[in-house]
Amino acid sequence: MTHDFDKDFWERHWQEGPGSMGGNPPNPYLARETSGLTPGTALDAGCGGGAEAIWLASHGWHVTAADISSEALARAAERAATSGAPEHLRWVEADLSAWSPGEPFDLVMTHYAHSAMPQLEFYDRIAEWVAPGGTLLIVGHLHTPGSTGHGHHPPAEASVTSAAITARMDGAEWEIVTAEEHLRTVTGRAVPLHDVVVRATRRKESHA
Repeated sequence: MTHDFDKDFWERHWQEGPGSMGGNPPNPYLARETSGLTPGTALDAGCGGGAEAIWLASHGWHVTAADISSEALARAAERAATSGAPEHLRWVEADLSAWSPGEPFDLVMTHYAHSAMPQLEFYDRIAEWVAPGGTLLIVGHLHTPGSTGHGHHPPAEASVTSAAITARMDGAEWEIVTAEEHLRTVTGRAVPLHDVVVRATRRKESHA
């Protein structure tokens, strides 16, 4: 079975999913990969329930959090309001396969987000929004037999490997800082998550 990952898909995903989906803790890779960065502007591409965007804002970042699902954004905004998140947090309803932010960011991140466009092309697209000297952080589902995510088996078109991501990044333009694959056990989940984590810094000047 394939998925379109369009607006209708994600609205159903959030409307039919358990209420706890919007209350998950932020991804553990976020703190590890951003703790050494100087807070600036950030884009959370496919923010879902907003855990990562709220965490980042609480650590001094000015965050634009975009998602195609109005239901996800409503849950995220409610969570932000009840958690005392800073005001420098902006929610944007947008189809990331077509929308453009119109400005670069010091950090562009995405966590398990799937767009209507092919997964690797989605990563190519959001990478264009990273400012010179800025950081791209990708956390995705590892493409392995039997890997799981979102409570089901992610389709092949939504799964990647770290090698597949980094192979598309020009070394003259990007410095790869992290390229890892992990098996992660989550409390309350019977099946572990298979993750791919890639962090890269856009060079301030091309080394071509």
